[in-house]
Amino acid sequence: MKKISSSKAIIKLAVCLAVCAAALGIGVGTGMFGSVQAAFHTIRFSWNALIRLIIMIALVLAVEHLIIFILSLIKTNNRRAQTIISIVSNALKYVAAIVIICWGLTILGADVGTVVAGVGILALIIGFGAEKLISDTVTGVFMIFENQYNVGDYIEVGGFRGKVTSIGIRTTCLEDAGGNVKIINNSDMSNLLNRSDHSSYAVSTIAIPYETDLEALEAKFPEMLPGIASRHEDVMMAAPVYLGVDELADSSVVLKFIVEVEDKYIYSASRMLNRELFLCFRKAGVECPFPQVDVHSK
Repeated sequence: MKKISSSKAIIKLAVCLAVCAAALGIGVGTGMFGSVQAAFHTIRFSWNALIRLIIMIALVLAVEHLIIFILSLIKTNNRRAQTIISIVSNALKYVAAIVIICWGLTILGADVGTVVAGVGILALIIGFGAEKLISDTVTGVFMIFENQYNVGDYIEVGGFRGKVTSIGIRTTCLEDAGGNVKIINNSDMSNLLNRSDHSSYAVSTIAIPYETDLEALEAKFPEMLPGIASRHEDVMMAAPVYLGVDELADSSVVLKFIVEVEDKYIYSASRMLNRELFLCFRKAGVECPFPQVDVHSK
C-alpha cells in the first residue's frame, strides 16, 4: 500500500510540474507576463520602504489579534452566534494575509491592479490544482447559510459522533466523548446527522432469570422508574420507559428500557440507567441470571 501511495504521489507531482512548465512556456511565448514584469519593474527597495513594510505587517497582525481577542470575550449560549464568531475568527487570518500582500506590494511601488490582472490566467491554472481547497470553501459557505449545524451541536458524520467545537472556512472540528478531536474537510461533511435538533434516547438492556415472576416485576415499574428520574434530574429529561421483552436469551429474559436525554449525555445516561436498574432489581429480589445447562441421562 505504501509503494502504491508513493507511486501515485510521484505521478501527481510529475503531472503538476508538467502543467506548470507548459503554462510558463505558453505565458512567456504569448507575452502574457509582460504586464507583470512591467509592474514589478516599478518596485524600489529602500530602508524607508522596508521600515514602512515592517510597520504595516505589525499593524495588520495587531488588528487581527485584537479583533479575535474581542470576539473571544463574547460569551453566548446561542449556537448560531458561536458559529459566526468561529467563522469570522478563522476568516480574519486569510483576510490579514491578503491585506499584507496587496498593501506590501503597494508600499514597494508595484501596481497591484496590473499584477492581479497579469497573473489571472496563471491563478486560474493553479486553481484547478486547488480544486479540493475551493470545494471545501464553497461547501462550507453553503452549509453556514443553510444552517445545517452550528458550534455546540452534536452531529454524526462518517461514523464519527461528536460535538462541533469550531467551524472554519475549510474545515470543521468534532470532539467525541473521549476527548478525541477529528478535523473534517467541509466538502466531506455529507450525509451528516444532527442530533441536537431533537432529544436522544439512552438505551439499557438488563437480563433477568427465567424463574422471575415477570408480571409481578412489571407491576413495580410505575413506582420504580420515576424514582430513577428524580435522582438524576440533571441528566434525564423524563422517567425511563419500559419497552418490554427485548430477547429470550439462552439463560435469561432480556428487558429493554430507554430514557430521554440530551445527546451529550447519551452514554453517561446509559451507564446511570444500568446501575439504577441493577440496584432496583436487587432490592426487588431479582438477581442476575447465570448460564444454565440441562443434563439429561438415560
